[in-house]
Amino acid sequence: MAGADTTSPLIESRADLIETMARGAKPESEWRIGTEHEKHVFHTNPLRPVTYGGKDGIRALLDGIQAETGWTPFYDGENPIGLRNDTVAGGISLEPGGQFELSGAPQENLHGTAAEMAEHMRVSKKVGGELGIHFLGLGVTPLWPVEQIHAMPKSRYGIMKPYMERVGTLGTSMMFRSATVQANLDFSSEADMVKKLRVSLALQPVATALFANSPFSEGRDSGYLSFRSHIWLNTDAARTGMLPFAFDEEFGFEQYADYALDVPMYFVIRNKQYVNVAGESFRAFLKGELPQLPGEKPTLKDWEDHLSTLFPEVRLKQFLEMRGADMGDEKSVTALSAFWTGLLYDPVSLEAAYELIEPWTAADREAMRNQVPRLGLNTPHDRSTLFDVAAQAVGIAEAGLVRRNRRNEKGQDESIHLAPLEETIRLAKSPAERWLEKFHGEWNGDVTPIFREAEM
Repeated sequence: MAGADTTSPLIESRADLIETMARGAKPESEWRIGTEHEKHVFHTNPLRPVTYGGKDGIRALLDGIQAETGWTPFYDGENPIGLRNDTVAGGISLEPGGQFELSGAPQENLHGTAAEMAEHMRVSKKVGGELGIHFLGLGVTPLWPVEQIHAMPKSRYGIMKPYMERVGTLGTSMMFRSATVQANLDFSSEADMVKKLRVSLALQPVATALFANSPFSEGRDSGYLSFRSHIWLNTDAARTGMLPFAFDEEFGFEQYADYALDVPMYFVIRNKQYVNVAGESFRAFLKGELPQLPGEKPTLKDWEDHLSTLFPEVRLKQFLEMRGADMGDEKSVTALSAFWTGLLYDPVSLEAAYELIEPWTAADREAMRNQVPRLGLNTPHDRSTLFDVAAQAVGIAEAGLVRRNRRNEKGQDESIHLAPLEETIRLAKSPAERWLEKFHGEWNGDVTPIFREAEM
């Protein structure tokens, strides 16, 4: 296998595909909380996107943060495209339009998540301030179209962009204009994975509604509370969505592997280069029938890479990734992980959440997913609205965090990190609705004040 990762074994059977996910199972004592978030970057005077190169570009930002942290850069060709924390897992990477992403280290509790976020923002703003780079906490950049945003020098995005343009209408907007916050959580067994996946899939539209924070596009009211969520509905139907088969009685790791096998591929990495196999079948790869790599069969690393190119509302790898929320301010990043930790890491709350979603049909779940980008908490549901479900879910999460009883140095439990969601429930308005009130009121239809008010 010319150029294949010789440290990764060849896939010998279907069992290898399943084992890749199954080996993520951990005893409860080893469960951790991983938080990822993406921030838009911008310059002022004049207001404009940030380039990769130049004395005040994103490469300079990476260089400055490297000097501050001692983290190790990693490269695409000769270009640094991120930083790796060699002390603990995690690091910084770049999204296609320069969105600046922190993949947080696994934390034992949410207080650690909040402290990690605060330190990351301290360093980022210190270095960014010297370069005139600012950070924006919104789900979609509110002003610039795709064409005005500078592409980052990452080979995989050169493969993804033309493919996205073929299979959906807003895939490049997802790549270049959107930003999310994501919680990554563990499971103890296949049965535990199934229960957590079902709860988090069903409640993902609720998270989208609670965290809706992208009402603007190209300087205008987009007509959506989460334009980012609308973008995902128009990106690539083969690799996105609500995974209705996860609610089938026989669902488990094997069925998820079958789903993944049927999602078209993007790339294969050989000799540290990306081979464009966009649209090809991993099943054909298993038989050695990829036209681009004739006779070559995949390694486990190839399978792991492929799993990372699936984008359902909840993604299964060796943990579960919650993918439904817009990026927000610093506290909302920890709040997203608090919401899911409270629901999934306490057995009483997990059972209560499961009972809440169990009566819902596939049609119910799909209707919520399709309507929530526009209507948010006002999405119709069961003779009421999603607001009622959201209030219940936040209450269940809060009770779960109280029972976990993980306290900070002030003696406070993790439920303090739900404060942004409790404010949303109290006001019955998502962040997006609050921005729209300003846009149509004191801002007089001018979106640019949000660069000041939503700056992190």
